[in-house]
Amino acid sequence: MVTSVSSLGRSGVFDWLVQRVSAVVLLAWFVFVGIYLATHSSLTFEQWTNLFNLTGMRIFTLGAILALCAHAWVGMWTISTDYLTPAMLGKAATSVRLLFQLATLAVLLVYLIWCTQILWRI
Repeated sequence: MVTSVSSLGRSGVFDWLVQRVSAVVLLAWFVFVGIYLATHSSLTFEQWTNLFNLTGMRIFTLGAILALCAHAWVGMWTISTDYLTPAMLGKAATSVRLLFQLATLAVLLVYLIWCTQILWRI
């Protein structure tokens, strides 16, 4: 069993729950947007902008972005601990795994900040 301080919850059950809850939030967002697109066949830029000017939609979208980041983090952490092992990489496995996890975290933080700025026009 791999234990690492970089695990989101340091518990397999917690990580499993984060994956499931974040998947439900993402599904809800995509279903809502899909229905909105299906019911507005001649969608204009103004209508799309008005949708995202609603505070509720911004909060919902921010929740979806946070869910996406949490979901991606747990998934990438699992991949790194399953496949970046000493059996595969030798003695450098720990360093490679740490660099991979730090790079993943940096990319997710950049995306989160970028999406938040776009969403709230900061």
